[in-house]
Amino acid sequence: MSESSVIERVREQIISYSANPAFIHHKWYVKHHLLIVEEIAIKLCSIYQNANRELVLLLVWMHDYGKITNQSAHDAEIAGEKFLIDSGVSTQLALQVIASIKIIDRKDPQELLTESIEIQIISSADGAAHMIGPFFSIYWWENSDLSIEELQARNRNKLKTDWERKIVLPEIKQAFEFQYRYLLNNASEDRQISI
Repeated sequence: MSESSVIERVREQIISYSANPAFIHHKWYVKHHLLIVEEIAIKLCSIYQNANRELVLLLVWMHDYGKITNQSAHDAEIAGEKFLIDSGVSTQLALQVIASIKIIDRKDPQELLTESIEIQIISSADGAAHMIGPFFSIYWWENSDLSIEELQARNRNKLKTDWERKIVLPEIKQAFEFQYRYLLNNASEDRQISI
C-alpha cells in the first residue's frame, strides 16, 4: 500500500471518529481545527523541506487521537499504535508517531526546540490553528454555563500556553502575532486601548 493511501485511510478514519456525537466537538472539529492544522503544517513543510511529510501528516491526524476517542493518554497510546498499524503504517513509524505525540503533549518549549522538525511543525501548527476561525467563539458556545470572566480566564490561559509553550517556529510567531494580541486583548479583563 502506498504512503498516500495509508495516510488517506488514517485521515478518513479520524474524520469518522470526529463525527461521533459522543465526542463533544463532533459538530466542528474537523473543519475548524484538524483541516487548519493540516493546512498550516503543509505550508511549513514547504519552508522546512527536509521534514518527513508522511510523519507530519500522520501527526496532523493523530495528535488529538485520545481526545477524539475519549481515552486516557495511556489508553490512547496503545489504541493509537494499533490503529496506525491496522491502517497500514509500519510498526516503526507508528511508534515514532506515538512517541512524537507524547513529546508534543508535554508542551515543554525547551524540549520542543531540541526535537525533530516534524514535532516542531505539528506543535506550532496546532497552537496556531486555535487562533484561526471560530475556535475561541465555539469554546464560549460549548461552555455557556460559565461566567464571562471564567471563559476569558480560560481563553487567556489557552492562548498563553499555545504562544509560550507550543509555538516554537519563528515563522508561526511572526505570522500569528496580530491574531495572538487581538485574541489576548479580547480575553483580557484589563483592555489596553491606544489611539
